[in-house]
Amino acid sequence: MNSLRHLTSTLLLATGLLCLAACGDNNARVTLKLTDAPGDTFEKAVVTISKVYLKGSVEGDKDGKGDVVLLSEPVTTDLLTLANDTADLVKDAEVPPGKYKELRFVITGGYVQVKQDGGSRIFATSRDYAGLPEGAQVDGDLQMPSAASSGLKVKFDKDADVTITSDDGQKVILVDFDVAQSFGKEAGGSGKWVMRPVIKGADLEFSGNVEVTLAPGDVSLPAGLPALAGFSAVLINAEGSRETMSFVAGVDGRYVADFKYLLPGTYQVDLAAPAGVSFTTDIARPATATIGSGTEAGVDFVLTSFSVE
Repeated sequence: MNSLRHLTSTLLLATGLLCLAACGDNNARVTLKLTDAPGDTFEKAVVTISKVYLKGSVEGDKDGKGDVVLLSEPVTTDLLTLANDTADLVKDAEVPPGKYKELRFVITGGYVQVKQDGGSRIFATSRDYAGLPEGAQVDGDLQMPSAASSGLKVKFDKDADVTITSDDGQKVILVDFDVAQSFGKEAGGSGKWVMRPVIKGADLEFSGNVEVTLAPGDVSLPAGLPALAGFSAVLINAEGSRETMSFVAGVDGRYVADFKYLLPGTYQVDLAAPAGVSFTTDIARPATATIGSGTEAGVDFVLTSFSVE
């Protein structure tokens, strides 16, 4: 799903992981990764993350505020490159043992490039935002309410606190930034866009994946037409965001698309054919895939007919 590679090799982005490994000084070490949920309307979604910190609960309040800063050096990245991937945003930050209720991201600027009117248009937080490409024409405003002040709140899975102890070994938390649901046009025809982030968190060891396969069955594909590799799998989350992934050759004539780093939940799975091709499958589409903690769901499609329009 899309693109972002303005990060160094230590910044592995998409949509989030929070790795908590025990240290010898009774602190834990934290690595923060991001991932992006499905979405295919945007060409770019670039943000500058200036600060990331953990907000402590009462039990974890060590300094009167309970805040532990994980990132204080600004990082600019395109969130779209995180689909079906993750990236390190913070590496080995020390965190005192305690109970923490949420992550907060302070975002001080950004822009989106969206498909519109047969082309693409750019909406930015300012005309001189440093993350804009050289020579870019800004067509409108992007607003980010509260993002640069109190920061964006990331609640953990089921709104549960995360407890860090000195002998934790390792904890991993996946932070999923749903780009398609987080940016939208302002009502009223002003032409402005607004970022109202949809961000979720969950233990990474409890994230899952959906493996989709496609087989030809008894259908003979006409010579000269695209093979099954020309098909794509489509994953749709509960909010309606979509991710499209091309199939790659697997074993026994099957083609495979594997959607990774997914939060537990129910997803719809569909197929997209090459242009001008009609087809049917052995099971109704879209199919349903439900993944639980640390599990993989499989959806297997078999072609039952294939024709060229």
